[in-house]
Amino acid sequence: MTIRLGLEVFLEETAEGVAGKLLGLVACPSSVDRELRSSVERLRRHPAIDLVALFGPEHGLRGEAQAGAPVATYKDALTGLPVHSLYGDARRPSPDMLRGIDAIIIDLQDGGVRFYTFLATALYVMEAAAAAGCKVILLDRPAPITGNRIEGPLLDADFASFVGPYPMPIRYGMTIGEMAQLANTEYGINCELTVIPMDGWKRDMWFDDTGLPFVPSSPNLPTLDAMTLYPGTCLIEGSNLSEGRGTTKPFEYIGAPWIDALQLADQLNDLDLEGARFRPVYFVPTFSKYHGELCAGVHICVTDRERFQPVTMILNLLQVVIAGYPDNFAWRAPWAAGSQAPIDLLSGSTALREGLDARRPLEELIASWRPGSEAFLRLRQKYLLY
Repeated sequence: MTIRLGLEVFLEETAEGVAGKLLGLVACPSSVDRELRSSVERLRRHPAIDLVALFGPEHGLRGEAQAGAPVATYKDALTGLPVHSLYGDARRPSPDMLRGIDAIIIDLQDGGVRFYTFLATALYVMEAAAAAGCKVILLDRPAPITGNRIEGPLLDADFASFVGPYPMPIRYGMTIGEMAQLANTEYGINCELTVIPMDGWKRDMWFDDTGLPFVPSSPNLPTLDAMTLYPGTCLIEGSNLSEGRGTTKPFEYIGAPWIDALQLADQLNDLDLEGARFRPVYFVPTFSKYHGELCAGVHICVTDRERFQPVTMILNLLQVVIAGYPDNFAWRAPWAAGSQAPIDLLSGSTALREGLDARRPLEELIASWRPGSEAFLRLRQKYLLY
């Protein structure tokens, strides 16, 4: 089966409709076609397209910035176009950035996970475009960990942030184009939005089923294995455990200097969690938490991705660590003065943290999410394109 990306469908079928318009483009390193040509290159070479500005999300237009590092605004040496930062002092385009632009094109490879920041960037661009009277054209791309699985708690609107812009589950089972349509209508963005769907993509496809080249959109999610774990293991960022940043297996290795690797692996394997096994691992992060220190922990190995539930898995891991290392484990302090705890921003409320701290049975915690998940499933149905 041949899948045509939204980028390819746009260029081959509808690009003539923007002739005479001045266009901006939000893109990242994974904004490529099936022959690995960037959307910047493809759009600039189309005779009907007049590209006048570029916009860089987290990690930058060309992927040079590490996680959390500010992205600069600069003039691109390859195209001569201005590259406006959407991950620096501001997280959304200013009126000055959009001045003179008739439409802004979004071509971002999303992760299908609420705290994957490209989703927030796309929705923030839509908000700014609505205020500026600028049209938005979103070129759809695959949901890499399928588009038919929902998992995790619904975000409480009081905890909205760049790692959770609107109420949705952690894993929401939609493409970025589908989610953009839902948010535009249901959350009152109300921009003039056109989504260019893919041709040939199916909801049950993992990215490696598509036949498309996998290009990491984040330096710390270099493989599909890491992305499969990410809906769960990203929650480790809210704790003093290492999530494996600064190693060859970010978001696959979990540990700390005070963990007994053999014991933790045995305890987790004894739980017989669906679709996962754990092996003892030792690592020294080259940056981030425990930089230069020997950590011990587990390498999470997905054995059956169709049955694997990453959020449920990480709750079990956290429960075991909290019980076994009460004097060592801690939740991270807020990233900024006056803000909520990182784990609350990532999970979407205080419920996950408070439930784990109170040693509440995980079955009860997970059951408490179901009404929100079921409501979201009903809401999302009318926005599905595939």
